[in-house]
Amino acid sequence: MASNATLSARNGAALDEWYTQLPDIEAELRHYRAQFKGKVVFCNCDDPYESAFFKYFAMNFNHLGLKRLITTCYAGSPISGEQLPLLETAGLRNIPTPREPYKVVISEVPDLNDDGAIDLADVEYLLRHNANVMTPLTGGGDFRSTECVALLDEADIVVTNPPFSLFREYINLLIDHGKQFLVLGDQNGSKYSSIFPHIVANRLWFGYNNGGIKWFRVPNDYEIKTESRKKVVDGVKYQSMGRIYWYTNLETTRRHENMTLFKRYTPEEYPMYTNYSAIEVQKVAEIPMDYDGNMGVPITFLDKYNPEQFQIVGISTQLAEPMSRYAVKEDYMSKNGKVVGGTGKLFLPAANGKHEGVYERIIIKRIGAAS
Repeated sequence: MASNATLSARNGAALDEWYTQLPDIEAELRHYRAQFKGKVVFCNCDDPYESAFFKYFAMNFNHLGLKRLITTCYAGSPISGEQLPLLETAGLRNIPTPREPYKVVISEVPDLNDDGAIDLADVEYLLRHNANVMTPLTGGGDFRSTECVALLDEADIVVTNPPFSLFREYINLLIDHGKQFLVLGDQNGSKYSSIFPHIVANRLWFGYNNGGIKWFRVPNDYEIKTESRKKVVDGVKYQSMGRIYWYTNLETTRRHENMTLFKRYTPEEYPMYTNYSAIEVQKVAEIPMDYDGNMGVPITFLDKYNPEQFQIVGISTQLAEPMSRYAVKEDYMSKNGKVVGGTGKLFLPAANGKHEGVYERIIIKRIGAAS
């Protein structure tokens, strides 16, 4: 993953320098191979010297039947040409030096070195001997720049790991330009006010390999405070993350699979919220099969969401009523006497006539349930 030169001064810029590993890319992309045939793929946050996304598509260019592969490098990549460079720059003709913005456009990957195989060595040969493949960008390589947006308009599918801090803007740019995409992002990004409506409208959903532990390469000077979340291999630093999801609008089989429901509703096990007309479902696996009304479920529901089985009504941050007229437990009161979480928190009845809050919830309803 990479940020853009114009973003280097923002707070937390280092959090955008997370480089996806090839095994994670291969594990996800294998589900979509048929959808790439004859398509122009754009990796607009990827330095070919470092990007495993470029490496994957370059190596599989012919196998996927791509029409064209476009990659843009932003200015000022902190590790470009310094750590595990994909290609050596020495001897390349007409090529910008690392840390300068450029684009790579590949329309074919022939067996240029005559070794009987099409692999990354052929891509390297192509870059070394065809000066038209890699050319400088006039701007900074920002994905929002005029020349990068023009390249976006040429593309069919965008695949990359965009800057975490610009996730909202990035996704909305892709959707506004009518592009198909497969990109990585924090699970919590699905709750953003500018992202969640796309999920409700079925313009965006999750891919296959979500959550779990994923290791990302980070700059060697990146500070990792938790020892268990870091490792160094051959002098290269990696950090793990546990809530990284694939966001996409490419077709998946998962989003058409019905969730198996086995629990039956009882008022005791599924209490009604105090400040919104819906029942609390603590675990996605325990959604009752026979309840027709609104249900509040954890955000992890979105990973199993089938729009043919459930309707998303909304999210608790937008639906929950204020708790000003109810007594809440002290744990949910601020020092000035206000309810922590304001109007965005759902509450359940607790002991002694008071109420306690629950985590953020997605409000759903079964398709075909009685009104």
